[in-house]
Amino acid sequence: MKKIIVPTKDEVDAKAKTIFGDLESKLGIVPNLYATMGYSSEVLAGYLNYAEVISASNFTKKETEAIKLAVSEVNNCEYCKAAHTAIAKMNGFTEQETIAIRKAQLSDKRTNLLVEAAQQIAANKGKLSEELKESFFEEGFDNKALVDLVAIVNVTSFTNFLHNATQVPIDFPLAPDLENFAA
Repeated sequence: MKKIIVPTKDEVDAKAKTIFGDLESKLGIVPNLYATMGYSSEVLAGYLNYAEVISASNFTKKETEAIKLAVSEVNNCEYCKAAHTAIAKMNGFTEQETIAIRKAQLSDKRTNLLVEAAQQIAANKGKLSEELKESFFEEGFDNKALVDLVAIVNVTSFTNFLHNATQVPIDFPLAPDLENFAA
């Protein structure tokens, strides 16, 4: 069986090399999943641009990370669960709250609504129940927020699918196994 190897800077084209340099200066490293995207510098550049654009959504950084972690749980991406658990903690969530996000059991009603909606969109190929959509708008979210939510689900699903297809090594601390936590 062919194994996908994470490319080094010397194994990608000039455009990807430049992006790798930018990532190293911003993050200190090139995460393995981004490096793997470097096989297609156009995809890597497009992904990073899209991810940056959606970071200017209606949602706080904390809410955005909750959405990304929730989607990664639905798509069962071990890499992204690890990465977004670590980033969620950097954005103020506790370990227990990251578990609650993955189970859609947060005590914060607003954030849990976002998590439930994101998980439903991811699990149902974009479909959101009328009941959940109504709750979303009753919570004060608008049409822009719905578009932003779908975009975050989309960009997160891309990285989930890429890792699930490649199984490159995870370079973040693994996310806890949900089976070890009571409901």
